[in-house]
Amino acid sequence: MGEEPEEGNGEASEEKREEPRRGTPEERFRETVRRKAQRRRESRQRPEDRVWHWLGMFGLVGWAVAIPAVAGVALGVLIDGRWESEVSWTLTLLFVGVALGCLNAWYWVTKERERHE
Repeated sequence: MGEEPEEGNGEASEEKREEPRRGTPEERFRETVRRKAQRRRESRQRPEDRVWHWLGMFGLVGWAVAIPAVAGVALGVLIDGRWESEVSWTLTLLFVGVALGCLNAWYWVTKERERHE
């Protein structure tokens, strides 16, 4: 019974307020920062893993651009073969596919960079 702080004692109540409660936003934030820092330290200790990771990312970016570009060409060839037009739909949709692929690749690279920071 002597261990419980008295209500008039301001020091004991201040200590309880400074310590974050389990599951609070502050505690979750600290845990997130701790995990990211640990992951970064581990990544820096193994540089060979970073090389393979970024080579894999290079392949992902390549496919992210190539697939929409090829799909645009295929659709353009189909449209050009069925309907006559002054516009080359093959070239137009090739450029649209490359643009969409670049946006897609930018999204994935940004997402991966944020994950590693």
